[in-house]
Amino acid sequence: MAFSDLVNTIKGKVAEADPSKIKGVEAVFQFELTGDDGGTFHANVTEGNAEIVEGAHDSPNVTIIMDAADFEKLMSGELNATSAFMGGKLKVKGDMSLAMKLQALIG
Repeated sequence: MAFSDLVNTIKGKVAEADPSKIKGVEAVFQFELTGDDGGTFHANVTEGNAEIVEGAHDSPNVTIIMDAADFEKLMSGELNATSAFMGGKLKVKGDMSLAMKLQALIG
C-alpha cells in the first residue's frame, strides 16, 4: 500500500473513532514508517478531535517507529500492537503512557 493510502486509511479510522475515548488527550503522535512506501505523518489530538497531517512535527509528544508493511498489518488487525512492541517491530520514543492511549484513536 502506498504511503498516501496508509495516511488516508488512518484519516478514515480517526474520523470513525469515538471522540469520548480521546477526550482529555492533548498530544502530538508522530509516526515514522520505514521501508518501502514509508514516510512520516503525525496526529494532532486536542479536545476530543484528531487531525492527521503528512510530514514531521517539530516537537511530538510521542513517536511511533515501525516498518510500513507492519503498520499496514497493525491497521488491518493482522498484527497486535503489544506483540509488535514486544517483538521489536514497533518502537516508541517519548511519553509511553500516551502511546498506550493510541489504541483508542486508531484501534
